[in-house]
This record gives sequence, C-alpha cells and structure tokens, in this order.
Amino acid sequence: MNPGGTAAEGFAAVTLVLDDLLSQGEYKNATAIPIGICAPGPLDPVTGVVLNPPNVPCWRNFPLTSEIQRRYGTKARLDNDANAAALAESLWGAGRGYRNVFYACIGTGIGTGIVLDGKIFHGRTGSAAEGGHVTIDYRGPTCNCGKKGCIEALASGTAIARRARELASTDPRLGSQILALANGDPAAIRSEMVGTADREGNAGARHILRDTIEFLAAWLGNIVDLVEPEVMILGGGVSEMLIPHFGELQSRLKSWCVNARCGEIPLVRAHYGENSGIAGGAALCCIAHQS
Repeated sequence: MNPGGTAAEGFAAVTLVLDDLLSQGEYKNATAIPIGICAPGPLDPVTGVVLNPPNVPCWRNFPLTSEIQRRYGTKARLDNDANAAALAESLWGAGRGYRNVFYACIGTGIGTGIVLDGKIFHGRTGSAAEGGHVTIDYRGPTCNCGKKGCIEALASGTAIARRARELASTDPRLGSQILALANGDPAAIRSEMVGTADREGNAGARHILRDTIEFLAAWLGNIVDLVEPEVMILGGGVSEMLIPHFGELQSRLKSWCVNARCGEIPLVRAHYGENSGIAGGAALCCIAHQS
C-alpha cells in the first residue's frame, strides 16, 4: 500500500488482497470466517479505529474494523501489529509456556507488544506498549513520531542504514565495503548490507552494530526494570542480523538494568519471523472466535 496516499487508497490495497484470498479454495463463498487485522499503532482496538500511526499517515482516525465488517459481513478484530505478533508468539511460538512476554519487531521501524497472563496489555485506551517510541537519548535524532531519541530512531533498520551512509561519507576506509555492496551509491545503502559486511568481518559494519547493540541494551534494560517479563522475543529483519550478537546484547543488559536477575530472562529469536503479521492476524481471529 502507499502509506502516503489517501485513506481510501490505503483501504483499497487491503481489500484487494482480501478479495483475492476469499475467492480461492476453502475460503470461497465463506461468510463466517473472522478477519484478524494487524496495523501500525497508535490505534484503538476496542473501537477498531486507526488513530495516528507515524509510518502510515494516510490513516488518521480511520474506522478500519467497521469498514472491513461492512464490506465482508463477518466479525473482524483490529490490533497493533506488534501486539498481535506478541500474542501469536505467546500462543504458539517462542513465548509458548511463559505467562508474561515482551516482543519486539525490529525492522524498518520498531514495534513492541506485551502479553500478560495470556492477554495483550492495552493500557487505558489501547495505545500502550508503543515501546519503539521510548526515548533513550533526548538529544538524539528526531523520530517520525516527532519525539527525539526514540529507540526506533536509533536502532531500527532505517537508523542503521542512516549511520552506514554517514560512515561511508565521513570515513571511506571503514565504510568502503558497505558502499561497495550498494554499488557505490550511498543512497542505496540498506541495513541488510551492514549485516552482510559484518558477516564478512568488516570493521565499519561491526562499529555500527556495536552501537546498535548498546542502544538496544539500554532500551531493554528499561523494559526489564519496568515490566520484568519472563521472556524477551526479538523479531524482524534487523533482529535476524543481530542473532549472532544476542549473547553480547544480553551480557550488556547488566550495565543498563537495576534488576540483578536480568540475566535469567531469556532473549530469543521470534518463531514466526517475517510471517509475524499473518500469525498475529490468526491469533486475533482466535480471540474473535472465543468472544
């Protein structure tokens, strides 16, 4: 979808996929199948309204659930994409068997979800657990949400790519290998190129990821001190490149955490990976079916 287009264009992108799915196989002519909707927050899961997501500016106070129900005549449930993914991981994935789960999807942005005693923690209005917009450096870069120094602005794939471009322009010795992966075009540098260069032993990429690990350690230390989950699950494309560094990240937690037992909390890879949204939608359907 084009997140910068109109609300109608964004909705049309969603229904195009649903129309195609519902015309196939076992779903053809089905009318009672619940639809789980994962969308970026902030949103209101009770009313089904998408409020003001920084990365999807086409939807402002958009009644997504009611529009889906009106079009398809079936029950639908909306939730923050990271909340839904956290629920799926809690039910069937890396968080299965734990009562209290913290999940983070680190990709283009950073989304988080908290599951307590098997239920998504929504807060007072449904906008809780926007962990990607927790500030850890008030002098840091401005995030898309308007705040300064959010962890999303410092450790997301977008932030990693930005630092790699800066390195390529200010220190060609360290940034040359990353730049070569982008065919010499700094604007074409992506975060996955940093991961590739890191696997090849590039010092510049290692420098960037070392900073990223420190940012994430400071952030997760705050999460532990505030919530003390039983397990912390990392998903998304950036987490994939960080998997070899999970041990380092967990060892850095003790420098950023008051909780003396933070080392007992497992830091694990998400089970569903790039399919977290699909699994999250299915998890919401289970809730819809039960309610």
